[in-house]
Amino acid sequence: MAFAEIGDREQTWELLQMINPINHGNDAASIKEYKVEPYVIAADVYAQPLHKGRGGWTWYTGSAGWMYQMIIESFIGLKREGNTLHFNPCIPAEWGSVKIDYNYLETIYHIELVQTKTNDITTTKISINGIEQDSNTFKLINDSEAHEVKILVYE
Repeated sequence: MAFAEIGDREQTWELLQMINPINHGNDAASIKEYKVEPYVIAADVYAQPLHKGRGGWTWYTGSAGWMYQMIIESFIGLKREGNTLHFNPCIPAEWGSVKIDYNYLETIYHIELVQTKTNDITTTKISINGIEQDSNTFKLINDSEAHEVKILVYE
C-alpha cells in the first residue's frame, strides 16, 4: 500500500503478486511448500529455514480485509468517501484497462479504467454516460439505473 501511495506501479504489482495466495499453488512443488489453502489469505508466510515458504494463520479475516483494501483502494485506486468515488490507480503501465462493476445501493456503475500514453503531463478524465466530469471524482446517485463510467488515465 505504501508503494502505491508513492505511485510505484511496478513495485506495487510485484508485491501484490508475491502475497497473492493463488501464486503459492501454481504447481505441485509450491503447494507442498506452502501447505495451506491457495485460495485463502495467510497471515504469515514463514521465513525460518525449517518452515520457509509455509503459510500460517489462514482464514484470518484481518489479512483478508487488508488484501481487499490494498487491491481496491491502493492498486485499482477506487476509494469511496460518503457518496463520492475517487480514482487514483496504481496499475502496471502495460495494463491497458481494468473493468469493475460497482454497486451503490440499488444502482450499478460499470466502470472501465483505461491507460493511454501521451506526451502531456499525467491527467485523469472521467465521463459518466458520455458526459465528461470536472475532476477525478464523482458523486454516486441511487437511481436504480445502470451507469457507464469511463476513466481515462493519460500518462
